[in-house]
Amino acid sequence: MEEEETRMSSAMSLSERLAEYASSLTYDDLSETVIKEAKKRLLDTIGCAIGAHRETPVKAARYLAERGYPGSASTILGTRRKTSPDMATFVNGLMVRYFDFNDTYLSKEPGHPSDNIPACLATAEMEGRSGKELLLAMVLAYEIQCRLCDAADLRHRGWDHVCYGLVSGALAAGRLMGLSKEELSQAVNISLSSHLAMRQVRAGELSMWKGFSFANASRNAVFSALLAREGITGPSPVFEGEMGFFNQVSGRFKLDVKSFGGKGRRFKLEETLVKYYPAEYHAQTAIWAALDLRKRIEGDPLKRIAFVGVETHEAGYTILGKDPEKWAPETRETADHSLPYIVTMAILEGKVDNETYAPRKLKDPEVREFMKKVIVKEDRALTEAYPGSIPNRITIKLDDGKTLAVQVNDPRGHPRNPMTEEEIEQKFRLLTKGVLTESQVEKTLKFVRTVENQSGVSPLFASCVVKP
Repeated sequence: MEEEETRMSSAMSLSERLAEYASSLTYDDLSETVIKEAKKRLLDTIGCAIGAHRETPVKAARYLAERGYPGSASTILGTRRKTSPDMATFVNGLMVRYFDFNDTYLSKEPGHPSDNIPACLATAEMEGRSGKELLLAMVLAYEIQCRLCDAADLRHRGWDHVCYGLVSGALAAGRLMGLSKEELSQAVNISLSSHLAMRQVRAGELSMWKGFSFANASRNAVFSALLAREGITGPSPVFEGEMGFFNQVSGRFKLDVKSFGGKGRRFKLEETLVKYYPAEYHAQTAIWAALDLRKRIEGDPLKRIAFVGVETHEAGYTILGKDPEKWAPETRETADHSLPYIVTMAILEGKVDNETYAPRKLKDPEVREFMKKVIVKEDRALTEAYPGSIPNRITIKLDDGKTLAVQVNDPRGHPRNPMTEEEIEQKFRLLTKGVLTESQVEKTLKFVRTVENQSGVSPLFASCVVKP
């Protein structure tokens, strides 16, 4: 019997096997640990979103959604207004991503699995799903995206990691919509074949679209699931076909779906990394190292430091330290992806927060001049340790010739150095300060703490309405 099941599974396309997994996973498959971690990710994600409510790109996207798709089924976070589920996913996804403060997964391909949560929320609200069903969809989305990140590297082939979100989003949204296995497979076929994103979004000077890229992928994933529910079919086999994903985008890879989380097996959500600082994750250990070094300097760092050497792994170098634009960032998006800038600000100010990326600081002549002292290079030994660790080593030379060096491997928020529930809640409070009232904060915290007992997600949206 087992041999027959294996034979039948091998004859199925990858989209069919993923759909089978998505339809078979149940809430009872979730361990207490993954439920606890999922609730932490949910609160962290909502905090990131609400914190960005008043930012310029967010207001532009919200205006588009409110103007063009009124009176639908899914709420735009921070408001009482509803729009279509795909547009709510788009706006809310941008809010989650804008500060570059939401969680991360690092493997052959890096990504931000919590980018899937807006699609889960929008679809759960539209379908009237319970808190348990929301958590299940979240865990499913994390599992799919992270397993794909384990399977193949996209960035070195010129494609953006959000391509994997086309698959995870379609399956999570489709599961919440109650799609059949066949419909789930078609949702993947439609989504993946039609909406591939290029890596140029994260090269050179970064634009506003850096924050939009996954939001747009999720929007397309939700729309693809809606199409599949109406009986629309997509190109198949979308992975293995002559002009499919393997041949055109990722290269060939194998995915053992039977090893995915559930039935006592650990889920990938438990391996994701929460951010302590608002910066690209590969910079997190560099921030900790820079802050440690700053404490050891007597006097004004601006005057005393003659040289700063940042040794990092390949991903840190190519993503955060290779491009010349990283030494003269003109946008927030470039600055929070710049090791020279982030390390400079950590040393000069002794902190890294959302104000670190204020336009006046980006153009500060003293900051620009100090960045000329910073050199970033790859250390192959650090590359070999990645992605199990995310090491950065910083060496500074002082005006008296003294040299100081610090290496940090696992930042706060890494599974080996996890943030506590209390720290996640404190992060939420800081992000929403001045945006939500204390009463709203407490209502949101209560909802997330008890989400598995909630009959629907509407109270969450109601607790996060921002006053104009």
